[in-house]
Amino acid sequence: MDRFVEVTEKIRSFTERSVKKTRYEHSVRVAEMCARICRFYRLDSEKGYLAGIGHDMCKDFPIDQMMELAAADGCEISDFEKNKPSLLHGRAAAVLMKRDFGITDSDILEAVAYHTSGKSGMCDLTKALFIADKIEPGRPQATPKYIEKKFSYTFDGMLYSVLRENYNYLTKKGYQVFPGTEGLLEEYKVEGVE
Repeated sequence: MDRFVEVTEKIRSFTERSVKKTRYEHSVRVAEMCARICRFYRLDSEKGYLAGIGHDMCKDFPIDQMMELAAADGCEISDFEKNKPSLLHGRAAAVLMKRDFGITDSDILEAVAYHTSGKSGMCDLTKALFIADKIEPGRPQATPKYIEKKFSYTFDGMLYSVLRENYNYLTKKGYQVFPGTEGLLEEYKVEGVE
């Protein structure tokens, strides 16, 4: 068995043991959707699957453990994150993947760390995981027709569509939005995308 397949299985197994059943099932669907997006847009689908299966591996960790892991990535924990520390689960997972599973691929680590918020200048794998997390078939809006529509766009068009939908959903519900989200909407804006 090649090392990539082996480490993916170790991460899958860890995720299954570390999160509640429904979150594990979500992680499997995200991994499958991320791999599908990667195949469709000619990216590495094995990396997509690995990032997807491990993206929420720390989501059910105690907050103090999540914060400690996230702080180990060397980036400052913002006031926004301190007020909603569960948002640090991606950063925590990236640290854990590097420290405990030997993942050194910068695209995988970035994708996992920023799958909730996205980031300016994000790599293609980060885009794919961000999208997959929002449109996996377990999401209420993710009907086959909805997913088919997303795949009719260019890659950045798909990203922009999902970013905008997510932003509209959060603001409509009165939730706080990650600082910088408006900038991402401008950065990745694609004309003609619904």
